[in-house]
Amino acid sequence: IDSILTISIRYLLQEGNESGLAVTSDKGETNKRKREEGEAEAGEGKEAGGNNKWNKKERKRGQNKNRPVFKDERYSHLCHSLIDGTGGEPCSVPNCRYVHDLGAFLAAKGEDLGPECYVYTAKGYCARGVSCRFAKSHTDESGRNIRKPDYNEKAPTTCNGISSELQVRLRKRDYDFSRSKELIKRAEKLRDSRKQSEQRENDKEQSQAGDALGEKPIEASEQPEPATETQLGSTDSVTQGNNTLDTGSSAGCVIYDSNTGRDTEKTPAVDFCDKLLLSPLTTVGNLPFRRICKEFGADITCGEMACAMPLVKGLGQEWALTKRHESEDVFGVQLCGNNPNMIAQAAQVIAETAEVNFIDLNIGCPIDLIYQQGGGSALMRRTNILELTVRSCAALSDRLPFTVKMRTGIYADKSVAHELLPLVEEWGASAVTLHGRSREQRYTKHANWAYIEECAAKAKRIPVIGNGDILSYEDYVERRKLAPHVSSVMIGRGALIKPWIFQEIKEQKAFEPSSSQRYDLLRKYCNYGLEHWGSDTKGVETTRRFLLEWQSFLYRYIPEALQQDPPQKINARPQKYRGRDEMETLMSSGNAADWVKLSESLLGRVPEGFSFVPKHKANAF
Repeated sequence: IDSILTISIRYLLQEGNESGLAVTSDKGETNKRKREEGEAEAGEGKEAGGNNKWNKKERKRGQNKNRPVFKDERYSHLCHSLIDGTGGEPCSVPNCRYVHDLGAFLAAKGEDLGPECYVYTAKGYCARGVSCRFAKSHTDESGRNIRKPDYNEKAPTTCNGISSELQVRLRKRDYDFSRSKELIKRAEKLRDSRKQSEQRENDKEQSQAGDALGEKPIEASEQPEPATETQLGSTDSVTQGNNTLDTGSSAGCVIYDSNTGRDTEKTPAVDFCDKLLLSPLTTVGNLPFRRICKEFGADITCGEMACAMPLVKGLGQEWALTKRHESEDVFGVQLCGNNPNMIAQAAQVIAETAEVNFIDLNIGCPIDLIYQQGGGSALMRRTNILELTVRSCAALSDRLPFTVKMRTGIYADKSVAHELLPLVEEWGASAVTLHGRSREQRYTKHANWAYIEECAAKAKRIPVIGNGDILSYEDYVERRKLAPHVSSVMIGRGALIKPWIFQEIKEQKAFEPSSSQRYDLLRKYCNYGLEHWGSDTKGVETTRRFLLEWQSFLYRYIPEALQQDPPQKINARPQKYRGRDEMETLMSSGNAADWVKLSESLLGRVPEGFSFVPKHKANAF
């Protein structure tokens, strides 16, 4: 435990808890789950001799394994030919597995969840039709789906994703990736040239050291002169078939104001200075959540981490992570991978088919599965692979910045970011985000902002974005003073716990929403979720699942009026307390059953046999 958050005596509860620490988990359910997980891990880890295969420190952390997931059966969906009700074109698909008995489907669907469909009210048409859980608000007396006269189907509010045509091309391997392959080849030549140059310098230093000791210098074998970018050919164009494609400079991160050379003034394609950025957050950083953060003042948003290989293979589930709402005026996509060719191809197809303002490379992901495959934070020690990736992706376009997000290093006692950051800048990155923890630390201890400042001071021209432990305006001011060379700040868990933190920072004062305002925020999130994932049964349950994942962070917010010494610190564990009203007390519960209760007040009763376990363990203090 880093520290204890002291609660005002008026709201402090001591009964049944002598230590005064908050009981943030359900004893009847959550602790039982922990015991079962421990027994399962112990059973799996025992060898024939009965000894544990792994000790406690080697157990996987970060995610809850084998958690129950709600499965929506495909045969329970209504056939698309009946979505708008009876009277439409009959189904033309042979052996269609969807439901064609409209009466039976409506009877099984159950009662509507409310009198008004947010999607129909906002857009003028609900694409889920009679399968919508609010269908009565947009169906006529004959049961047909209604469309408002002012509805414009050609004005979508979201973009990106994958089209059927692109998916077919990727799956059949018909997409032309010659551009990225050529850039990889050029990056390899530059890397090899750099290595030769370094070897010559080392030989020269050894020779000089030998002369100083009076020894006869060893004659170095003749080596070819290192190739330069001029000798390799300008990276301003790449031949693709019979066409020459403009790829910008090798830096790949600026727009040139004139053609007089590299030393001229350069205007950044995206301004990363003095901005508030929302971190790319796996699972919880979805489009509805990003919309809410934009409304509270986030300047730049980024989609959830997408793996390069599924993108190149055309998997729709991975491409869904690239979707962007119209309110996201500066939006990026974050890539993760272990192969420079695959990452470069993913960056190329996104640059050519999606509407994004920048592409980010994740070399800080601590997840075991990603790390063990050589991706995420493992790239911080695979500098040869990292160099090829950054050089090739940065050279894709001078109007599409390529950025890198990293941690301090892999191990807590061996930071390498101060060595890696200048190299990444040299290779062409437009900006670097540095999380002040190592992979080994994950989210424990405090983010090292003194080290972030040390690294930022080494950057020559690119902006360095600091990340870690920002939960209040006071935290922001303190970190900016501690790290004056940092250009901007990225906020992750702080935004999950209190998304209005962006508003606090911009207004330079604390904002303390009431429990009713926070409940309205949950309702808004549900509405955005129904618009994004659909308002039918599947969409409702998808929205519920992501709402519950978010609630596993939201419950950690403690209003300043309840604190004895505000502001709240992100890793401070609170004493056991009660809220100022029943809703505030319910929202502060760490019991997943109470989160489900909140979701039922917004999205109706959960399905039979439903249970929820949070995906991430980062909600722990």
